Amino acid sequence: MISIENRFKGWLKGQGPKPPLGTWLMAAAPATAEAMGYSGFDFLVVDMEHVPIEVSDLAHILRAIGCTPADAVVRLAWNDQVLVKRVLDAGAQTIMLPFVQTAEEARQAVAFAKYPPEGVRGVAAVHRGSRFGRAADYLKQANDQIAVIVQLETPEAIERMPEIAAVPGIDALFVGPGDLAAAMGHIGNIAHADVQALIEKAAKMAREAGKPVGIVGPNPDMVRRFIGYGYSYVAVASDIAMMTSRASEWLGALRDEAAPASAAPAAAY
Repeated sequence: MISIENRFKGWLKGQGPKPPLGTWLMAAAPATAEAMGYSGFDFLVVDMEHVPIEVSDLAHILRAIGCTPADAVVRLAWNDQVLVKRVLDAGAQTIMLPFVQTAEEARQAVAFAKYPPEGVRGVAAVHRGSRFGRAADYLKQANDQIAVIVQLETPEAIERMPEIAAVPGIDALFVGPGDLAAAMGHIGNIAHADVQALIEKAAKMAREAGKPVGIVGPNPDMVRRFIGYGYSYVAVASDIAMMTSRASEWLGALRDEAAPASAAPAAAY
């Protein structure tokens, strides 16, 4: 029997690396995705929100990641029924929906990702998600295997975390530090004390709600801080950020120059 088991969903329940470590994919290239998948990351976030990746591109990137030990998390451009359906049919199993502000929006995200009677996902017999129809029990298993993550990116969303986390079918939360800092009046500065205090509070609130919560940091030091706060899964920087920062570092060494400050990976994801 062809398996559609979602390994990352098990990891969210603590059945894997502690904590799972990932990175963002901003290059929109299957070769880069495959290379990062072989670099030791547990998961890779395919960003369809800020990167010009269409569904046809996504299928190629998911194939590339599928060759590696890493798992894919697909961040959609918006909490949209048609986008969710197309991404799931293209083979995504763990999806992340940006800028969810309320429990009602979280309920919509779950409904978009689930087949009836739990949701409103449209049914097709043959697509990449069902292994082109070869996973004979796909329609019966899909609702249990799809993982839905919602992003909380404003102070208001953080305050509503208990009710958002309580929505049936929400598998995990994710705090977006870049947008959170911007919403707090500290755009581009996730290290600001007020932003860090709210990020730490969000981790505590998630623990109290019994829900896994993730985040992304710009460098290992910040990621270690987030893990110390209690985040369940964490991404560090991105493929492009790591590539450009290393390039600046090496060029600086060859030219006997300090790498520019802008070469530091940013976490405005």
